[in-house]
Amino acid sequence: MGRRASRETAMKLLYQLEIQKTDRDEQINMALEDESLTKNDREYIKGIVDGVYEKTPVLDGIIEKKATGWKINRLSKIDLSVLRIGIYEILYRDDIPFSVSVNEAVELAKKYSNEDAGAFVNGLLAKVSKGDLPQETSANEVDSQ
Repeated sequence: MGRRASRETAMKLLYQLEIQKTDRDEQINMALEDESLTKNDREYIKGIVDGVYEKTPVLDGIIEKKATGWKINRLSKIDLSVLRIGIYEILYRDDIPFSVSVNEAVELAKKYSNEDAGAFVNGLLAKVSKGDLPQETSANEVDSQ
């Protein structure tokens, strides 16, 4: 399937979970039943969805801080899902270059949101750095998915 398509699947799953507020594990398992997914695809998708879920308070705090003039509840659920993935990758996935995380998030926003979403996502993610990690998170505490 490839990393781009896997990221897109993870975004759709996070969006669905945000809208439906259903059993997360059940939704993840259903999404991972897709026969076109490789073992690596499944691991990436589950790692992103679980990681974003676990770090949502941190990710949302960063979004609130960086999205000048915007509140989380005013953002579209698509944009919120895309931003959470982008920030999660930037902060916790050292195996993914910063530029790739930003570019992929921008492409998802342009594909699934409104015409201004790509620029908004790009501008916000450009402000994110490892310095945004909470103090209690050590530099070595990086997810290995």
